[in-house]
Amino acid sequence: MIATTDYERLREAVGLVDRSARGKLRLTGAEAVDYLQGQITNDIEGLEPGTGCYAALLNHKGKMLADMRVLRSEDQIWIDAEPAALPALVRNASMFSIGRDVRHEDVTDEYAILSLIGPDAREPLDKPPPQQEHAFTTGDHGLYVSTDLGVDVICPRADAAAVREAFGVEQVSEEAAECLRIESGRPRFSIDVNSDTIPQEADLNERAVSFTKGCYVGQETVARLHYKGKPNRHLRGLRLAEPVEHGDEIRLGERVVGQIGSAAESPALGPIALAVVRREAEPGAVVQVGPSSIEATVSELPFGA
Repeated sequence: MIATTDYERLREAVGLVDRSARGKLRLTGAEAVDYLQGQITNDIEGLEPGTGCYAALLNHKGKMLADMRVLRSEDQIWIDAEPAALPALVRNASMFSIGRDVRHEDVTDEYAILSLIGPDAREPLDKPPPQQEHAFTTGDHGLYVSTDLGVDVICPRADAAAVREAFGVEQVSEEAAECLRIESGRPRFSIDVNSDTIPQEADLNERAVSFTKGCYVGQETVARLHYKGKPNRHLRGLRLAEPVEHGDEIRLGERVVGQIGSAAESPALGPIALAVVRREAEPGAVVQVGPSSIEATVSELPFGA
């Protein structure tokens, strides 16, 4: 059960969550932007220094190998991603930057990511970043990056304890932060989406895909589905009668239409979950979940929209 005080702190003030486990990759070299532009779904060449974007790395069939946050500085590109996604990013950089002026460095162990979440997330900062998501500034305690729910602080791992003390923000549970993410309808790679997922199925086209940039791996499938097709699956929310577990089957009548991704017991909404489900499980449909056939109603995202 999520601690109500943690949840309320994130909704009404600010709390800190340590997300240093995320994988971190740094690209440098004169051709780093050109290399990445040809590999991932979003427009890196169009980024001004001090800005960033969300993007995905796909296979040739348009299915996701990784998702990531990309930040562009004057002299480097910073990438951070779910730990499960990092090997694919490192492998891609190792293979497709050969013969180019591109250097990649796995800096996962060198840096911490401290997430300030809540409406007061900017108050502890000496130089808050612009409100635009992924915009960033350099402050006294590291790089400050705007997120959908607050600000991420990227700092040397050795400095993380001192940075937490300087901010004076109480650390809250990962479960409380995850509840807010689920309520907002944002999926996580390896939990809600995986290597069987095409970006449009997870409602990621608007956030992660540029349809005006040049070619990248998997572009043909993504563009064809966007302009001419209809995805067989969609990311949906579930409002549940009881809590469920990650991986539980979702059934519409006798047919299995998906599996539970992220799940939480929201203090505001009760048991909820995210899942990529077949399109016949439309918003408003009643489905059964897991071996106990727990009843759930399919919902549009974000919850409460």
